[in-house]
Amino acid sequence: MPKITVLLVEDHHVVRKGISYLLSLEEDIDIVGEAEDGNEGIKMAKELCPDVVIMDITMPNLNGIDAIKKISKSMPETKVMIMTMHTREQYIRQALRDGASGYLLKETTQDELVDAIRTVHKGGVALSPSISRFVLNEYVRHSDPKKDVDSIELLTDREKQVLRLIAEGKTNKEIAKCLSISKSTVNIHRTNVMQKLDIHDTVGLVRYSIEKGIIVVDK
Repeated sequence: MPKITVLLVEDHHVVRKGISYLLSLEEDIDIVGEAEDGNEGIKMAKELCPDVVIMDITMPNLNGIDAIKKISKSMPETKVMIMTMHTREQYIRQALRDGASGYLLKETTQDELVDAIRTVHKGGVALSPSISRFVLNEYVRHSDPKKDVDSIELLTDREKQVLRLIAEGKTNKEIAKCLSISKSTVNIHRTNVMQKLDIHDTVGLVRYSIEKGIIVVDK
């Protein structure tokens, strides 16, 4: 199996090297480059064509939000994932609007980061739990409770459980632990849910779960 190629864009040397080392331990991930700011990140992304770019927000010369927009426009096949300490709503909203496939906080564990890289590489969206809650609140303002609910009947009880946990922002590892199943089984259920509902990203599953009343978000 070909490895997932990753470019790291992070201005703090120690943080960047730490992330690079942790990811180098994964057999299916290959760190192909490291950049210190947004401009260098864009240049290296065009040269290396990585599968996934992990991008900080606050960097010299060009910040991560502006860099995302340029990479997404010129390299739509490359997935960009924010990894930052910032939880400000405008950053989250702008990053996702401009094409980010993930938004992780730097408190993220190694396993969560690895799962997130694999998720966005497959076309999904990866969000830290607190970021998921923000996205839930954003979508609940636009939800339509009168939509047809028949599609939920396509799912098995186990698939409904997995869907609910995904919508709550749980990682594959956390879902596996909650349901006492393996992560590979979680992936199978996730794939089945997406195929049955014809929804192919995590944000879409979150919105669907709100509309169907699978999860409830306080307004």
